[in-house]
Amino acid sequence: MARLNVVDPATATGKAKELFDGPLAKKKLNIYRGIANNPTVLDAFVKFAGGVRGGSLTPAQHELVALLCAQTTGCDYCLAAHTKVASSLGVNADAAIMARNGAATDPKNQALLRFATAVLEKKGHVSDQDLKNFRAAGFDDAAVVETLAVMTVNYFTNLFNHVNQTEIDTMFDPAPKI
Repeated sequence: MARLNVVDPATATGKAKELFDGPLAKKKLNIYRGIANNPTVLDAFVKFAGGVRGGSLTPAQHELVALLCAQTTGCDYCLAAHTKVASSLGVNADAAIMARNGAATDPKNQALLRFATAVLEKKGHVSDQDLKNFRAAGFDDAAVVETLAVMTVNYFTNLFNHVNQTEIDTMFDPAPKI
């Protein structure tokens, strides 16, 4: 059970209502209903999360990074949600589990996950070699920035879900334990 107030989109007011009626009209997920306790943060989150898409990384690569972050922090909500989203983008169950462990069969995705793992393990203090390896796989500085942004979005949701104990929405199947 959620530990923070759960904002009902049907009775929300002000900025929260605008968000639930606008960009979140088809996404009345439990995580958003919890973040809506602070509509300013929900607004900023929706804009930032949406703003990091459409750059150097594919939507599937975003999900691979999200799965790695969720596994690293132990966020069951995000593991369930991102497993479903990844599946809708053509990432099969085996590839999703591999990504959670920082691995991929595709060399470019492997380089992405290796770089993201280095960022997580080294708390951002990656080496010149880490950057060189990432770039050697075909990623540029824009991809570095985008990867960090994707990780930031996901780290926020991971932390929020831990504090809130956000209930997994019924549309998501719990991710398999590994």
